Amino acid sequence: MLDPRHVADRLDEVRAALVRRNPAWAAQLEPVAELVQKRRQAILESETKAAARNAASNAMAKADKSSPEFAARREELKTLSNEVKALEKTLGELEADLEQRLLGIPNTPDPSIPDGEGAEGNQVVRTWGQPREYDFTPKPHWEVGEALGLLDFERAAKLSGPRFTVLFGAAARLERALISFMLDLHTREHGYTEVLPPFLVKDTALMGTGQLPKFADDLFKTYKADPERGYDLYLIPTAEVPVTNLHAQEILEGDKLTLSYAAYTPCFRAEAGSHGRDVRGLIRQHQFQKVELVKFATPEKSDEELERLTRDAEQVLVKLGLHYRTVVLCAGDLGAGSRKTYDLEVWLPSDKVFREISSCSNFGDYQARRAQIRYRAEPKGKPRLVHTLNGSGLAVGRTLVAILEQYQQKDGTVLVPEVLRPYVGAEVLTKRA
Repeated sequence: MLDPRHVADRLDEVRAALVRRNPAWAAQLEPVAELVQKRRQAILESETKAAARNAASNAMAKADKSSPEFAARREELKTLSNEVKALEKTLGELEADLEQRLLGIPNTPDPSIPDGEGAEGNQVVRTWGQPREYDFTPKPHWEVGEALGLLDFERAAKLSGPRFTVLFGAAARLERALISFMLDLHTREHGYTEVLPPFLVKDTALMGTGQLPKFADDLFKTYKADPERGYDLYLIPTAEVPVTNLHAQEILEGDKLTLSYAAYTPCFRAEAGSHGRDVRGLIRQHQFQKVELVKFATPEKSDEELERLTRDAEQVLVKLGLHYRTVVLCAGDLGAGSRKTYDLEVWLPSDKVFREISSCSNFGDYQARRAQIRYRAEPKGKPRLVHTLNGSGLAVGRTLVAILEQYQQKDGTVLVPEVLRPYVGAEVLTKRA
């Protein structure tokens, strides 16, 4: 969430930044700025009336209870108390309205990212590897997996409907191997602390990271079976939600930052509005698995930490020997909460295209303000908002896709990347018996 004071004090600057995303967002600022001014006025009037009430109370305490002055002070105190209560009610309503409006406004883009209206405005930062040369026509991953008896979409549809998959045999082992490999890499070589969070969260956690209220249609909400619980639970769309909210409503010790977490979780997304896109295969599923990287950093170090997080995610692809590129997203293609994002895109030879396999983002203090995650630079210093960062390290299903496509062989089998062979217990994926 944007800082209301910053919006009010630098309205033109914030407006210009949001225009880079989409000019329509600038129009949303006008009522916000007006509400901020009304809130300031209400605070001033409330403080003035409260001071007058206190003065009237002190004067009444000194007056003779039988005197006309006492009666007059009592009436004055009653009037002032009612006015203070009315102003406090108005202030509460203004603050609630302001918060709701700010929750719907995206973050301001980092000045360093390129302008652009969509994916065509993104810029390639670097590329690793080269497309493999095939002496046959490479098949899409779903054909490779189905021919080997490793991917079963029909049985998954029988169980759960479309956009689910059953993995058999070596594919199931390979998915498990990828999770273990990623966690081992990030914890042993990159210094992350492994976390296994709950897969169901409250709406407050989703508000903290920005999925609510904007992306409610993409979430799976569970039935409130226990009326005494008093709240609903949601299946997580990404480990970003529970891991970032580990420190909601907390004040961290500045000398402990940066905190770096790696978490494996299944993820659940309704994929609202994506009908007709990637309907075949594993690219866009309702249920998938990820290893997520989450960081809590000081404002001074967050840009540096974004570069480090992105490189950590890239190392998974390098060690797997998968051809990929890194792009920086333009202002018009940013996610709502991000100020700067790098996408890692892996090469899929069947379509001869790069497809996103990870997004690594710096949210600045946007999420921290919503979730109230702060730190003290010094033991008795004033608390400041941290900066939060996250990125997939990597999306496991899409990594499996890339392996099936880039490592497929003419006879239909699939080579296992060397670094995964100790985990999988095989060098080649062959047809399931």
